[in-house]
Amino acid sequence: MRTRRTAVPVALGCALAVSAAVLPASASPSPRMSQARSAGPPSVQDILDRLPDAVVAGALVRRDGVEATAGPVPRDAYFRIGSVTKMFTNTVVLQLVAEHRIGLEAPARKYVPDVLPEAYGGVTVRQFLDHTSGLPKPAATPGPQDGPGWQLRSVSPAELLRRSFAEAPGAGPGTDPVQQYNGLNSLVLGLIVEKVTGHSFTGELKRRILRPLRLRHTLLPAPEDTVIPSPHAEVYVDGQDVTEQSPYPWAEGGMISTTADMDRFTTALFRGRLLPPAQQKLVFRVPNVAGGTENTNCPGGMACYSIGGLMRYRLPSGQEVWGKTGSRPGWDNGVFATRDLRHRVVYSLNPTGAGDDLPYIKALISAAVTDG
Repeated sequence: MRTRRTAVPVALGCALAVSAAVLPASASPSPRMSQARSAGPPSVQDILDRLPDAVVAGALVRRDGVEATAGPVPRDAYFRIGSVTKMFTNTVVLQLVAEHRIGLEAPARKYVPDVLPEAYGGVTVRQFLDHTSGLPKPAATPGPQDGPGWQLRSVSPAELLRRSFAEAPGAGPGTDPVQQYNGLNSLVLGLIVEKVTGHSFTGELKRRILRPLRLRHTLLPAPEDTVIPSPHAEVYVDGQDVTEQSPYPWAEGGMISTTADMDRFTTALFRGRLLPPAQQKLVFRVPNVAGGTENTNCPGGMACYSIGGLMRYRLPSGQEVWGKTGSRPGWDNGVFATRDLRHRVVYSLNPTGAGDDLPYIKALISAAVTDG
């Protein structure tokens, strides 16, 4: 099923720590919603009952293995998962660490000397995994400002890295490591995987994760493959259909999946089915360093991203969950779970661009791990 909607890319960047997990007051709640609010925080179904609205055109949520939707969104819809891809990338790298093909404390430049400037010669693979590498800001990527057809344009990982370093000629890792979330880290990791294995990153992803877990509805398309499998939503940016778009973010954010596949992958990762015990411990290990000045996603000025590519997020209730958010033009998605997997949630929202959907996301995550 396809649904016409207007959407703009929202760079969530996991900015979950910014505001309280409450719904916006812009839309009038239904009687059921009003009754639920008077009794306490809204449940997942309460939130979905008031959608679609002016901010969110549709929603797909899988809570503890059960799907629910709002608006004309198929329960088995494919969506572009954006930066949730990083969970897969870090897992592949940690598998290669376990096989002694990549050294966790080895300089990353040892593997990709043509990619990283000499200034980053001492930065280790671990630092690329946990965002303490000190890489510069990414250079500009295709966007609406580039005119019609921008969503079909792509830039290679190597070219984006080259541009980014060229725009910051004096950049370097610094003397005291801090955590600054940066998608360029994942591009470097993907290139390291290819260099070490002699195979494409996509091929390693299939062999190591997608096939063993039977994730038949998860894929990393080639940059020129702009089509998303059906069923899916049609999404728009400023009135322009961008459903077909380049998956050029690659190991940083180019994957496509479904809620069921994302749930299966997260469950396998948390249960240690993908990594040996030594590397499994690293999945949830967050460096004890300060967050960068622009790392507003982590509360208290400290790091919150783990070596495994996860974000540690503390709910307003004090409960701790782990997961990742991601966005591509037309989709805002994420997966979060309690460490013991007692509660899990995978969501995909379709923002209209008329407002901020972050409060909806925060409310959904909070409700998914607390309501009955």
